Amino acid sequence: MRLIQNMSTIAEYPTPEYSVPNRVIKIAVIGGSGVGKTALVVRFLTRRFIGDYERNAGNLYSREVQVDGEQVIIQVQDTPGAEMTDNGISVPDHVTCSVQWADAVVLVYSVTDRRSFDLIDQLHQLVVRTGGANMPPVILLANKADLLHLRRVDSQQGPLLAGTLGCSFYEVSASEDYNQVHGAFHRLCCQLAKQPPPASSSTQTSASGATEKRRSPLIPRPKSPNMQDLKRRFKQALSAKVRTVTSV
Repeated sequence: MRLIQNMSTIAEYPTPEYSVPNRVIKIAVIGGSGVGKTALVVRFLTRRFIGDYERNAGNLYSREVQVDGEQVIIQVQDTPGAEMTDNGISVPDHVTCSVQWADAVVLVYSVTDRRSFDLIDQLHQLVVRTGGANMPPVILLANKADLLHLRRVDSQQGPLLAGTLGCSFYEVSASEDYNQVHGAFHRLCCQLAKQPPPASSSTQTSASGATEKRRSPLIPRPKSPNMQDLKRRFKQALSAKVRTVTSV
C-alpha cells in the first residue's frame, strides 16, 4: 500500500506513459471524531488493526487491487472528524473538499457514540449539497459492533436511517473482523467499477454540449505518518501484549 504524503492537492494517481492506465477509484471516509475512520481504512487496505492513532489530520491512502477481474487503483481519503455544536455541526474544510473529490463517500458512526450517529443525517445533507447533480454514491457504516456492553445506538436504527437516506448499510467491527470491513468497501468498489470512468482531461463536456472545468479542490495537507510509522506502532502493540502475558 502506498501512503501519499505532503500533497497540496488530492492529485490523480500518476500513471507511467508506457503502461496501460488503470482505473482510479476515489473514496472519502467521513464521520465524527473517534468513530474509527482511520482504523477502518487501514484494516481494509492492509488487513491489520492498529488501535492507537494520532488525531486524524487527513491522510490519503492508495493501493492497487483487482475488482471484478480488472486491475484498479483505490485511493481512500481519511478525513478529520466532524463535531456537534450548539449551532449544528462543525465540519473541517478538508471534509467538504474530499467530498468534491471523491467518486463515493462512506459515512461512519460508532455504535458506542450516540452523537456520532446523530451527525450522520447532517453529513449526508453536506454530501447532497456538495455533490449537487453529480452527488457520489454513499454507504453508511456502523463501526465498533463488537463493543456490545458500550452500545448506545440500537442495531435497528442504522438500517432505518440508511433506508431514509437511500443508501446501503453495514455494521462492522474494525478490530475483530477484516471480512466485514473488506466486504463493505469491496462491494462499493465493484459498484463504482461498473460505472463509466470520468473524463481524464482537465475539462469535460456536459450533456448540453457546454464545456465545464473539472473540479480540483485544494486541500491543505499536513505531514502524514508513513507506513514505517504504522508498522512501528503495530510492533509496539504486539510487544506490549507479549510483555503483559510474560508478567502474568
